[in-house]
Amino acid sequence: MGLEKEKSETKIIMDDDEFNKSIEPILQKKKITADPDRDPHDLNSHLKVNFEDVIAEPDTTHSFDKVWICSNAVFELAKFLLYRLLTTILAIPLSFVAGILFAVLSSIHIWIVVPCIKSCMMALPSVQAIWRSLVDMFISPLFKSMGRCFSSVGFHVMKD
Repeated sequence: MGLEKEKSETKIIMDDDEFNKSIEPILQKKKITADPDRDPHDLNSHLKVNFEDVIAEPDTTHSFDKVWICSNAVFELAKFLLYRLLTTILAIPLSFVAGILFAVLSSIHIWIVVPCIKSCMMALPSVQAIWRSLVDMFISPLFKSMGRCFSSVGFHVMKD
């Protein structure tokens, strides 16, 4: 831990090719991709609203060009900033609520609805056999005899 009395020689060896390389090839290696599509199924296509979709002046009446351009800029800026503000405030809590809602609906469907349907489907063949025998014993003979009774009834329509 004392003073070192030896002097060591340090050298940096660099090839001329390495030294003369520019930074451009390094930047070209990284490919810049576009933002991922946040609406791949086009669920909110009806929300793509532009200034011209909301405010349109007919050909016969026009405001000053500067007013039109300024109105367009204010509309787009207000839409952009208010959307960003509202999503900053509401996105996380509403995502949490939507997650809870879909979790509850999924668990109800998985643990209550599907087992009830499967139970009914398992019990239906025996219920179907019982229902068929009841229909064959009581309802079919009744309607067959009613059909025989009313088979001799005829209707004649006369116009005056």
